[in-house]
Amino acid sequence: MRVYLLWLVLVFAASSPPVTAAETYDLIFKTGTLSDVDSTQVLEYSREVSIAEDAEYAARNTGVVRLSIEADETARLKFAQGEKGKNLGAFPASVGNPIIMYFVETVLRDVAQQAGGSPFYIRNRIKESLVQFAEIQDASVSFDGKEVDVQQITLRPFLNDKNRDRMKGYGDLTLTFTMSEDVPGWYQSLAANVAGPTKGKPIYSNALVLMAPEVAK
Repeated sequence: MRVYLLWLVLVFAASSPPVTAAETYDLIFKTGTLSDVDSTQVLEYSREVSIAEDAEYAARNTGVVRLSIEADETARLKFAQGEKGKNLGAFPASVGNPIIMYFVETVLRDVAQQAGGSPFYIRNRIKESLVQFAEIQDASVSFDGKEVDVQQITLRPFLNDKNRDRMKGYGDLTLTFTMSEDVPGWYQSLAANVAGPTKGKPIYSNALVLMAPEVAK
C-alpha cells in the first residue's frame, strides 16, 4: 500500500492536465489543505466498505482512518478497527491531505480485484478520469452541527470505455468528491459506488466521511 501511495503522489504531482480540466484537477488534488491543521488535531474519517460478492473483505476494511500532523510536518495516516490498527504511511503535509491518495488507491485495488482483467488497465482509466474536465456542482452539507457550502465533482471513469461490459458491473463505477474550505483538511467526503442492477444494495461502495470533532472523540 505505501509503495502505491508514493507512486500516486509522484504521478499526480507531475501530471499536466489539459487547460479545460485544470480547475477540476486543482480541486481534487488541492495543495495546502493541511495548512490550518496542527499537531494538536487529529482528523478522523469513517470508512465504510460494502462489496456484494465479498462481505468478509468489506468488513475487514471498514473502520476509521486517522490523520495526524507530526512535529516534522509529516502527515501520518493510520487505520483503526476497534482496538486493532495499522500504519498506512507518512507524507509531507505541505503537499496536501494524503487522504485523497489513500482513497484513490483503495478504489483502484478494489475494482481491479473484483472486476478482474489487467490492474494496470483499470489504473490508467481511473487516472485518466482524474485529469479530465468534469462539471463542478455547488451544494451544502451538514457538518459539526451547521450547514457548510461544498463543491462536488462526480467522475465516471468507464462511461465510454470499450471494455465496460466485461467488468462485471464495475463499468458503472462513479467517484464523488465533496470538498469545502469550511471543513478541516478540505475533503468532507470521498465516495466510490457501483449501483446494483435493481437500484437496491450496491455492488460496491467505498466511502470516507470526515467526522465532526465531537463525534470523532
